[in-house]
Formats: sequence, C-alpha cells, structure tokens
Amino acid sequence: MDYMDNIRGKLALLPDLPGCYLMKNEEGTIIYVGKAKVLKNRVRSYFTGSHNGKTQRLVVDIRDFEYIVTASNMEALILECNLIKKHMPRYNVQLKDDKTFPYIKITNERHPRLEVTRRVLKDKAKYFGPYPNAYAAQQTKKLLDRMYPLRKCGAMPKEVCLYYHMGQCLAPCEKEVPKSAYDEITQSISTFLGGGHEAVKKDLQQKMQEAAEELYFERAKELRDQINYIEALMEKQNINTADTKDRDVFGYAVDKGWMCVQILYMRQGKMIQRHSSSFPFYGEAFSDFMSYVTQYYSENPALPQEILLPEALLMQDAASVLPPDGPAAEESGAAERAAGAGTAAPANAPAAETAGETSAGPAAGGGEPAENAFSAEDAAAADEDAPETAAETAQRAAAAVEAAAAGVVDAAGGAAALQEWLGVKVLVPRRGLKKKMVRMACENGRVALEEKFRLIERDEERTSGAAQGLGQSLGLESLSRIEAFDNSNIQGANPVSAMVVFIDGKPAKKEYRKYKVRTVQGPDDYETMREVIRRRYERVLKESLPQPDLIVVDGGRGQISAAVDILENELGLFIPVCGLVKDAKHKTAQLLVGDPPEPVHLARDSEEFYLLQRIQDEVHRFAITFHREQRGKSMVTSRLDAIPGIGEKRRKLLLKHFGSLKKSKKRRSKISVHCPSATSSRGRFWTR
Repeated sequence: MDYMDNIRGKLALLPDLPGCYLMKNEEGTIIYVGKAKVLKNRVRSYFTGSHNGKTQRLVVDIRDFEYIVTASNMEALILECNLIKKHMPRYNVQLKDDKTFPYIKITNERHPRLEVTRRVLKDKAKYFGPYPNAYAAQQTKKLLDRMYPLRKCGAMPKEVCLYYHMGQCLAPCEKEVPKSAYDEITQSISTFLGGGHEAVKKDLQQKMQEAAEELYFERAKELRDQINYIEALMEKQNINTADTKDRDVFGYAVDKGWMCVQILYMRQGKMIQRHSSSFPFYGEAFSDFMSYVTQYYSENPALPQEILLPEALLMQDAASVLPPDGPAAEESGAAERAAGAGTAAPANAPAAETAGETSAGPAAGGGEPAENAFSAEDAAAADEDAPETAAETAQRAAAAVEAAAAGVVDAAGGAAALQEWLGVKVLVPRRGLKKKMVRMACENGRVALEEKFRLIERDEERTSGAAQGLGQSLGLESLSRIEAFDNSNIQGANPVSAMVVFIDGKPAKKEYRKYKVRTVQGPDDYETMREVIRRRYERVLKESLPQPDLIVVDGGRGQISAAVDILENELGLFIPVCGLVKDAKHKTAQLLVGDPPEPVHLARDSEEFYLLQRIQDEVHRFAITFHREQRGKSMVTSRLDAIPGIGEKRRKLLLKHFGSLKKSKKRRSKISVHCPSATSSRGRFWTR
C-alpha cells in the first residue's frame, strides 16, 4: 500500500528525542496527538505488533503522521496540551463538558462584590477554587453573601435596597465606604475560603452567645444558621492529614476502553470534595491520563501546594496479581537485583524517592527541597504500611523498562515534567497516607466505571424486558421492532408527519423518517394517517424492507381504523396496530388495540407503560421539530417563488447575480428560465 511505504520511510527517520506526534487520516485531518520520551520507539509501536481493540480502531484510520521534537518531557507535555486544544482530535482525551470549572471571584472594583465565574482573567481580582460543580460554588457564595456585606448589585442603584436593611450590604450607593472596610472584608473572605473557617465559626459562636445574653434572639438565630451552613458546606470530609497543605489527589481506572479520572480536593489538610470524569480513550492509558491532568491545569490557574499522582496502571495491575510467596517470591532476589541495577537512584536523588515516595525534585518556582521519606502523616501510618516488597520493586522495574522501550512517559517522568511546568511539588507516593489517598482515588474511579457498566447493562435489560412484556400484554409472540407515527399541523397549514423506530426498546435514529403531506387539504388527521401509512408500507413492500412487529399511531379509534384499512384492504399486510391516547395534560393515558379498538390496562409505574411514553414523546418531538422547520421556511418567501419553474436554487442564483429583486427591475434585464411546463414552444418564459 502506498501510504504504508510512506509511513515506513518516515519511521526510519524518527529521532531518539522527546517530542509530540500527530496522526492523520486519509483526508489529512489530525485524529490523534501524543507525546513521547523517545519518538522513535513510541511512534514505531503503533505500526508493529498487535494492539487491543480500542487502539486498533485508531491505527486503522492512520494514513500519515508528523512529529515535533522538543527539548524535554516538560515541553512535550505543554505542546501536546496546546495541540489537542487547537485541533480537537477525535481519538484524544479532551476536557469537553468539564473544560472550565467554577470559581468564586472577589472583583477588583471600587466597591467589590462576589461572583461565581468559569472565566479566569488577568484583571487583578481574587479567585478561589476550582469547585467540583456549580452547585458547590453557588452554595458557598450564598453563605458568604450572608456573612459579609459586600454589594450584591451589578449596577449601582439610586437608593438602598433590601440587602442593606438585612445587614448584608454596606450601601455604597448611599454613603461613602472606606477602602479599609473592604480590605478587612476581603481578607476575612480570603481566610475563610483558604481553610480558616474554623476560626470564623468560633467567632460566630461567640457573637451568637453575646446576642443571646443580650436577648437579641433573632440575631442569635441568624448567627446559628450561618454556623450550620458552615458545618454543612465545609465539614464534609473523609480524610484528615496532620499538616494543613492544599493538595489535589489524582487517581484513575480503565475498563472496556473507558477511563475514569477522580480528583480528591484536600484543602487545609481536609478532603472537602471530589470530581469525577469518565470518557473513552484510545492511546496508552497513563499517557492519556497525563494529557487529562495537563489540560486540567492549563484551565485552572488556582494551583494547590502539592499534587499527588498514581503510578501507571501497568505497574499496579502487575503488582496486584503477584502472590506473596511461591515462584515469584523465589525469583524476587534476582528480580530485585535487576531492578536495583536498572533503577538505581543517583547520588543526588532526593531522600523521598529512595525511601518510598517518588518526588519530582525541588519545585521550579520556590526551590523547596523534596519531602523526606516520612512526612508527618506518613510517620503516623508507618506501622500499618509495610515497605515495598521485592516483587513489587521487580514489577515496577519491569514496567519502567517496558515503558522506556515503547518511549512512553512513565509516572516519575510525567511528575517531573508537570512539576517543572507548574512550579508546585508533584509526587508519586509509594506508601504512607499519601499512597492511601491516591489508592482511594483510584478505587473511586474503578467503582465509578463498574457502576457505569452496571447501569448500561441494567438499562439494556429493562428496555428489552419492557418490549417483551409489552408484547405479552398485546398477545404477540415476539416484539422487537416498533414503528410509531405522529402528524403535526396548525389548522391544516404545513401538514407533516413523522415516523420513529424502536428496536428492542431502544430508538434506532438512523431509521427515522419524515413526510410532507401531499394530498390532504385542511386539518384532516385521519386522511393524513392514511396517506403516510400508504406511502411507508408501499415502500416497505417494493424494497423488501423489514416489517415491524407493531405499529403505533398517535391517536384513538379513528387513527387506528384508518391505518388498519390501508394495511389490510389496500396492501394486504396484517400488522398489529395500536393507538396511544393522551389525557387533558397531553400525557400518555391509555393504550388501544384490536378491531374494534379496546383499551389494554397497563400499570402506570410499569416498564411497559414507561416504554410507551418514551415512544410517544419521541415521535411527537420528531414530528413537531420537522413541522417547525417547514413553518419557518414558509414564513420567509420571495416574489420569485410565485413564478413557475423557479425553485430554491434558481432563486438564490438570481438574487446573487442581481443583488436584489428591486435592482433586477431597475435594470429591466430579461431573465430566461427553463420551464418545461411553460406554454412557449421553446419551453422558456421571459419576465422583466
């Protein structure tokens, strides 16, 4: 194949250097961007050996590639992030729904106020976050609005509002507020959001006691409510650490071609929230995970003091399946020696790396030395966390060798590159409480993926079971394919109809069909149903298309009778037809079937009734959407449309040539349009 000859030629010229590679399809579109410690090894691995199903999907589409050499892994990491944002490749992990996270902002204005925003600008404002979701940010802002009297108005009003009378605003619209007052409030909010809520809570408790002693019970109740809000928002935590550092703890899990990334937010030594993202991935698991982390921090300027990353899953999985003794243990001595030879720490390596915690070295920004082997929290957990076994060391060494051979950025290399870029400490813990936190994040990811797949399986069972149950209620041997029809018009104008198809209880959208009603004049629902049923099933017979097990019409006895008449008396088809009747609130109320139609009683809370509701809602949505499209087109007309032989394309060409209808009249140009139906013998007509 020509493209393979081109690829082989390029593979022979790949350098032994770090960088990024861009995979392209036959149209030249970039479909995947990756990074590598060694471009030569990594890019070659795509075209040699076997691949699993998800990677094979990527490889099949590759027709060409490019590469960009960088000076270091850090530069490759940043470049990959920028290229993904620019080209949005199909097979890359991308922060789509979670591209931006909410922050709480104290604006940099003469009279500052609090906002929840997803845009972080260089406007000298103070930003706090990110928050895992908008609800958490809004609730925190709501609490702060009650506690601190910053202005709430977007535009300054002419007179004081209710917030002033409630004690939640200093009324800068009425009186001058000194800058020192705002500075004090801003400092208090910063302390609160920075983790000093315990001090704020104690201060509020003292004020509540004083208000109660002075018999200001309403004020005491307000203060008590604020304390309760603080406890509800800030005290939801699962892990405490001995220090008060802000940390982001990452973990990830992969299964069936999907990846779930979990982020645990540790603020002031306490876990306050977590964030979860699930998405399909096609490249190497750890490289795609690092791409996610890089994109996350490129959109998140509020950095923690420390970032904890997991090791590559290949290492974890290999270590987890090794038995504690037996053949693997017998070989552990040799393996450990091999590991020691292959991964010996340099003389100037940080103590943390040699004693059980892979550190990326001093932070680029502050020059802070790496942590020692046991920090305060690690020391507390030392008795219960056994040191790394020889088998685990051997597996880590083997995985590192495998990653190096493939040119993949390993955990330590990825952490070092991320630390160099962000300027904060990035660690890959191997034991102690930090390792427990990372393990907890990974376990949350594994559980989230299992729950996702269980929900998918349960939904499939419920939908297929609902279809079977509906078939039994209607006396059908099998019920796999359902075709449903609905008509839409406004007093007979722009009449249309639509058909949706459900197979085994799930919509088959590729088989949906739209119909413009041709023969019916006025709002005649029965005749419209007859025309559409005739057109649909004449085509089914002519083209030998699959016939449905059940036809569902939107309506009662009249619509059912019209459909059955066309099917049996004109087309000779004997397909069961049922009708769905709506109540006064336009909701599914009753199922009619048979000739004459009789109601079939289904429990309102049954899966069968829920399936019918979905079918009726879907066909109504599809029909009304098509009707709105046609109505919108009919509302925009031209005088040219009234001329026989001029369609939409010809009208556009005429207007493009002359500019407007008015200009064409002024120039008195003759427009010749081919019109077979015209009375002229030449099949043309002339107009001015």
